Amino acid sequence: MVLGVTGMPGAGKGVVARVATDLKIQVVRMGDVIREEASNRNEPPGVVAVKLRQEYGEFVVAQRCVDIIQDSLEKDTSYLIEGIRSPFEVEIFQKNFPGFKVIAVHSKPKTRFKRLKRRKRSDDSSSEDEFFSRDKRELKFGIGDVIAMADYMVVNEGSIIKIKKIVRSILKNELQNQGY
Repeated sequence: MVLGVTGMPGAGKGVVARVATDLKIQVVRMGDVIREEASNRNEPPGVVAVKLRQEYGEFVVAQRCVDIIQDSLEKDTSYLIEGIRSPFEVEIFQKNFPGFKVIAVHSKPKTRFKRLKRRKRSDDSSSEDEFFSRDKRELKFGIGDVIAMADYMVVNEGSIIKIKKIVRSILKNELQNQGY
């Protein structure tokens, strides 16, 4: 079984990934593919995210994730792909993984900005201008379409316990439906 998770920066994709890990689902992070390439190029992740797609096409990050999963030694393992940004990526995952579904996580911009300020990852926005600029870049990739077409929508505005419970229920249901 392979599922995907999408959401704007700071929405809670990482929470979904942590619940998946607790359920022994392997997590492949699209952002890690970008960050690794950014490190290799010595450029900011946001710049590399755009450049990679310009250089190799809209499918490049998704294809690298497909390769990671297909090259894995753990063939009977379930996977969660974190950080889907475009309908092109969904398309390649659906083509490679029958039954592929997407979970969207949504939070208000104000909530997401507070989380990013607390998280302080290297590619997180420290100012509101940077935050909204990053949001615009993400939306240009088509993330809004992915969120709108998701199989599941989780609103992450309450307690961490509440979202974990909802996500655990979704993931357990999918595992059971796929015979895992």
